[in-house]
Amino acid sequence: MYQKILLAADGSEHSIRTAERAAELALLQGNGEITIVYVVDGDQSKSDVLSEGDHGMIEHRRQQRLKPIEEILTDKNVPYQVDIRHGDPGPTIVKYANEQSFDIVIIGSRGLNTLQEMVLGSVSHKVAKRAKCPVMIVK
Repeated sequence: MYQKILLAADGSEHSIRTAERAAELALLQGNGEITIVYVVDGDQSKSDVLSEGDHGMIEHRRQQRLKPIEEILTDKNVPYQVDIRHGDPGPTIVKYANEQSFDIVIIGSRGLNTLQEMVLGSVSHKVAKRAKCPVMIVK
């Protein structure tokens, strides 16, 4: 039923817990595959450039954010791939999920960007409203 799973991750504690649930679901399905989507928004990209400067260091920092999530999936022997996208997280995740025909999107209830959550509404809420497939929001 849920063979093609999209895991929206940003490296936050919520996305790490989300990886646990995604792995469980993939294992229940027997042959579920997970795609981790990590969206870099414009503000984050500018901050990364200002703090790191070096493109290689920026990539390393992003990989470090996803490392705990990848370790969970590796430890549970769940096949996965990582796709880094650029844009506004909510619409970018929705567009990707809809274009790639995922069976389910799994996303944390909160992420790293608390200001965006308070002012504009949470990314998870936007995804739940606009994705064409089921969305699991993990607390």
